[in-house]
Amino acid sequence: MTEDTGTRQTAEHKETRNDDSDSERVDSYAKKAMVASVAGYAMDGFDLLILGFSLAAISATLQLSPGEAASLASLTLWGAVTGGLVFGMLSDYFGRVKLLAWSIIVFAVFTGLTAIAQDYTQISIFRFIAGIGLGAEFGIGMTLAAEAWPARLRARATSYVALGWQSGVLAAALLSPLIINAWGWRALFAIGAIPAIFAFVYRRKLAEPKMFLDHGAAKKGEKFPLRLLFKDGPTSRASAAMLVLTSVQNFGYYGIMIWLPSYLSQEFGFSLTKSGTWVAVTVLGMAFGIFMFGMIADRIGRRPAFWLFQTGAIVTVLAYSQLSTPITLLIGGAIMGMFVNGMLGGYGALMAELYPTAARATAQNVLFNIGRGVGGFGPVWIAILATNYGFSTAIALLSGIYVFAMLAMFLIPEKRGQELPA
Repeated sequence: MTEDTGTRQTAEHKETRNDDSDSERVDSYAKKAMVASVAGYAMDGFDLLILGFSLAAISATLQLSPGEAASLASLTLWGAVTGGLVFGMLSDYFGRVKLLAWSIIVFAVFTGLTAIAQDYTQISIFRFIAGIGLGAEFGIGMTLAAEAWPARLRARATSYVALGWQSGVLAAALLSPLIINAWGWRALFAIGAIPAIFAFVYRRKLAEPKMFLDHGAAKKGEKFPLRLLFKDGPTSRASAAMLVLTSVQNFGYYGIMIWLPSYLSQEFGFSLTKSGTWVAVTVLGMAFGIFMFGMIADRIGRRPAFWLFQTGAIVTVLAYSQLSTPITLLIGGAIMGMFVNGMLGGYGALMAELYPTAARATAQNVLFNIGRGVGGFGPVWIAILATNYGFSTAIALLSGIYVFAMLAMFLIPEKRGQELPA
């Protein structure tokens, strides 16, 4: 650490002491950490949804088959798994903020290169490597927020990070049709790389969280933080349960969101702009659900909150598949979005509370991004079912996966309001 960096970190953490009154405050460092985490996750959401809106145009330009087009989303998600594994473990060694900053460079360069891809091979490589950069955003951002915010507000803090994703998705839903119609899909990816530059500059000025400086992997001598996810029976069971939860979350989310514009277009004749409006309303419902989930989980506990939203997901996904008029699709999409994605921020709080500082970012990135890898099959699965049985049936069948998530919650200990394990 340089002298200037050490001085800045000391100054930023002056107010972050260990007394009880201080642990209840949201200090200036916590707010800065939140901005950094939200900004990164917003770019994550923006990138994934602009791909959904661009699939038809990309397929026409590069002459892709439906399977090749669907695989681009899957390749991005599988790249995120790789990035999550690598950046998560590195951040437990070298720092959360530092690795977040460098992950942005990877994302920005290869999102920009997507705009000049000339064939399936090139765009596949660019999407996979861009996914590597994106893979760091969820886990490290959630860890940074969880370590900086007080215990009584932890689920709300990680839910605020998740709202970053929704802001990026909302921006993509509103801007993608306009940019594609005006300048084409290549311009969309070129523009998508620009915000990364600003995020990189901001993060370079942010100090590491005090908890990491006090209890990080290097200080504890932990050589391989991944093994702490399976250090004993209860921890192994909790890790397995988290894999089920994150797999269900990502499979359901990407299965719906990647194909929702196409579903609205093919089944109901919506234009690209109209589809964007309907998706935007669904995303607003998701954002409201995330905001409410954080408040509910901090008030009544993690398990009751998850069971409430998982039940809601089963009912609303099944109901949405049966809707057939524009107004019911609009209202139903918002309600479905509230339950399907409202749980997103809760995973950050759950995993932060289960694992020590030496493995916290590793756990967040590994467990969530393996779930993303499973979720990468969601768009392909929807495509196969839609081809044989129609989009309505494909979406209806998604409702059943949330039953597995409800069962997995029995293996997750309730730790609402407790301090994070050092």
